Amino acid sequence: MTPEGKVKKQAKAILDYFGAYYFFPATGGYGRSGVPDIVACFNGWFIGIEIKSGDNIPTALQYKELVMIKKRKGVALVVNEKSLDALHDALSALAASPKQT
Repeated sequence: MTPEGKVKKQAKAILDYFGAYYFFPATGGYGRSGVPDIVACFNGWFIGIEIKSGDNIPTALQYKELVMIKKRKGVALVVNEKSLDALHDALSALAASPKQT
């Protein structure tokens, strides 16, 4: 398994723990380039999660997509093996916040 694959597996476990709806969008062919690795919905919130490993950072196109999600009041996160706690903390906060309508 790749280092990024290991982070995806751990992020998936956190999303499962919270009971979030999520999927891994396909970006080739008819897909859209730059979309986050994981698209989720939890407690009424739209969440885009870009997975990285080590010191890797989002590409310009990935960053643009994350900014678009934030501008539309969604939650956009970049997660690596050092910041998985931030994903857990974000979902904990969203669990306690009012649902989006």
